[in-house]
Amino acid sequence: MSDLATFAQVMTYACLPAAGSLIGAILAELARPPRWVIGAALHGAAGIAIALIAIDLMPRVLAGLSVPAMLPAFLAGALASLGLAYSIRAFYRGGQHAVGAFMVYGAIGADLFADGLVTGAGSAAALSLGLLLAASQLFANIPGGYAANANLQAYVSCRRTRLLTATLLTLPIFVSAGGGYFLLRGAAEPIQSAALAFIIGLLMLTTIEDMVAEGDAPRPPRWSSTLAFAAGFIGLALSSVYLT
Repeated sequence: MSDLATFAQVMTYACLPAAGSLIGAILAELARPPRWVIGAALHGAAGIAIALIAIDLMPRVLAGLSVPAMLPAFLAGALASLGLAYSIRAFYRGGQHAVGAFMVYGAIGADLFADGLVTGAGSAAALSLGLLLAASQLFANIPGGYAANANLQAYVSCRRTRLLTATLLTLPIFVSAGGGYFLLRGAAEPIQSAALAFIIGLLMLTTIEDMVAEGDAPRPPRWSSTLAFAAGFIGLALSSVYLT
């Protein structure tokens, strides 16, 4: 199979996690849940993000880098999350809560970027592995897309704007999938690990600082947020084990 045909196949695989996020966003448009349900869904999406870091990304990083060596890349990712927050605040004047709602999309975008990188790098090793990774991420991304769009409904009344935001959110996955395949397949293991450490920093900070904060804002019952977080974590963990 030629490089071009293989690349097209990798891009097709990347459509699966992107589709999961869009399906979640569309479901949020079809059903208008109460705010406490949105808060619980955001905690579920946070559980998925933390599981992705703990189970899929961090072991790959530590296999190629020592802890001290990974810290600069992690810090760069954390600073990128800070830059993202300030950029949104500068260009969107809807108030602090609205900025937080868009930062939730930043966390989901970082998650999708990681999905693409893992899919591309996995496909570089074996196309079957890339397909399994992408298929597991399709189902894992539905709660995140749902929570992000449902949360945005409280701040953005235009459905077209919300759906456009959800669609644009999927673009990073194709960039990172292509980069993961073409750039990381021949790169040294420390470079691959450093790229993943950067994503961990970005994803962890946006999840903790923004996604969880937005999830707590409507004050969902503790049982709902706890169970949603646990379900998100367990669901991603099981899909990682049994689908990959």
